Amino acid sequence: MGAAVVGEGRHLAETGAGVAAAAAVGSLAAGTGSRWYQRVRKPWFQPPRAAFPIVWTLLYGDIAVTSARALDRATEAEARSLRRALAVNLVLNASWTWVFFRAHRLGAATAVAGALTASSADLARRVAAVDRSGRALVVYPGWCAFATVLSAALWRRNR
Repeated sequence: MGAAVVGEGRHLAETGAGVAAAAAVGSLAAGTGSRWYQRVRKPWFQPPRAAFPIVWTLLYGDIAVTSARALDRATEAEARSLRRALAVNLVLNASWTWVFFRAHRLGAATAVAGALTASSADLARRVAAVDRSGRALVVYPGWCAFATVLSAALWRRNR
């Protein structure tokens, strides 16, 4: 067993607060669009409604924990870069819900989902470069890529 890293866990409150804020801001918009979304024509690969809160809860926990571990181990320059990447990612994450559910702009939401996928891949790469356990974050850009494909399919069916 390796030696403990000095300051282990000191960034979890920071990353947890950021992730919780993004989730809360996003959920404010999602609740307003549920009736509209029921009427949207969906593709055959649309997951069941219950899958989304389960997947996003797990992903948000993954983002908070892996980002915190990386920040605990990062140099000052790496930490600045990680914080910026995480902030951009969380803004994109929360904004997709507003563009999709509140504004009903499916094309724009597809573009935001694509940007979120790229941002998530970048964040996962940065986190894994600092801390090996960050490899667990690879599922996040995978899910965002699926969300981009789903958003595009919804846009095509509901123009």
